[in-house]
Amino acid sequence: MNRLLLTAFVLIGLTISAFRLPTPVLSATDPTPAPKRIKWLTVEEAYLATQKKPKKFVIDVYTDWCGWCKVMDRETFTKPAIVDYVNENFYAVKLNAEQTADITLGKQTFKYVGTASGRGAHELAAALMRNQMSYPTTVFLDEKFNLIQPIAGYLEPRTFHQIITYFGRDYHQKEPFDQYKAGTYAKTFQGSLTAGK
Repeated sequence: MNRLLLTAFVLIGLTISAFRLPTPVLSATDPTPAPKRIKWLTVEEAYLATQKKPKKFVIDVYTDWCGWCKVMDRETFTKPAIVDYVNENFYAVKLNAEQTADITLGKQTFKYVGTASGRGAHELAAALMRNQMSYPTTVFLDEKFNLIQPIAGYLEPRTFHQIITYFGRDYHQKEPFDQYKAGTYAKTFQGSLTAGK
């Protein structure tokens, strides 16, 4: 009886293993590399990094419940031309406007401020957005952590690319944004998003 059961289990095991699909093995020469990603930092990490190597900041101020924030993560922040440009020219920061943990930058500490309605905001998010609490908001700071400009709302990839190159190369100090889009951007970056760069 035991021998019969053992034989049945062995046959069942062999049958199952015969129909299992092989697990694909990725080699070092696999043609599909991992997708490029923006190197997101905490605001504290970026603040410390700029003390050693100055760069501008791009801060994505979001909330967990914000639908357009998720769309921007999925549609805008994944484009290779945007990923490359942000990683090269900015410290990229994700800042949850409703996080409750304190944030200390240098000698200043920012805290979460609750409200009677139950929905509060972090002091740093409010300061960066000039108390205009709208999500998402993309905030640009210079190398010394001085505010350049907050931009409220969802930014589709082309517009976002125009903005990061405008601030990234200091064109905002030379010409109005509309003039930049029509002239300098069109000549320098035209097609960079569609070319897969």
